[in-house]
Amino acid sequence: MTASHSKFTLKLAQDPADIRAAHRLRYRVFVEELGGSGPLVDHDAKLETDRFDPYFDHLVLIDETLPKGDHVVGVYRVLRCEQAEKAGQFYSEDEYDLTALRASGRRLLELGRSCVDARYRGGMAMYRLWNGLASYVADHGVEILFGVASFHGTDVQALAEPLSHLHYKHLAPADIRVRAVEKTFQRMDLIPEDQIDRRRAMAQTPALIKAYLRIGGFVGEGAYIDHAFNTTDVCLILDTARINEAQRALYTKGRGQ
Repeated sequence: MTASHSKFTLKLAQDPADIRAAHRLRYRVFVEELGGSGPLVDHDAKLETDRFDPYFDHLVLIDETLPKGDHVVGVYRVLRCEQAEKAGQFYSEDEYDLTALRASGRRLLELGRSCVDARYRGGMAMYRLWNGLASYVADHGVEILFGVASFHGTDVQALAEPLSHLHYKHLAPADIRVRAVEKTFQRMDLIPEDQIDRRRAMAQTPALIKAYLRIGGFVGEGAYIDHAFNTTDVCLILDTARINEAQRALYTKGRGQ
């Protein structure tokens, strides 16, 4: 898969230099911006990696005007069922019980480590990545997409309103509802529903999570506090069979252009 538009090229990374540049972008976003860390983070080389990287496909957005090494300005890491079997698990299974999804018998795709360079946010970069993701989903017959998405910080009381809003208004249907693993389960219904200011709650919700909600996404039950990455994680689930045509148009906007 390769698609070009203006100065951007969108493709599945095959060149090790592209994957290394994706790891550099992840370092800038997840380590330098958000204060994360991890056992395989290379601070000297400024690379953010983990043990799952060899099993994932990396969908990268390249700015052809930038020098090699810093040319990847957006990335989506994607893992199909057969790749997860080789890895021994889905990445999310350290945080969530995926029994409902695994038992569904449907084609699953895990999304992770999605990020865009700060200079390109608010523009077309995320749409380009979504266009590529939509093509990937179609090419592989994917039926359900899922993955963890993060709020910055680990103080759940500071996040009580947006977490509660997600729980009451966007909880996944029972047949696809994953649940945070019991030993680290963090309730999301932290305040009564009638005390939530919806506008304020949405203003405190990260843009990526809001984007998935707009196209019909749900959240799993419970959150996970990731102290290593200084985040509070929720599991997003997108069932392609439940997306209506208006939502599908948002998801695939610009595809093929």
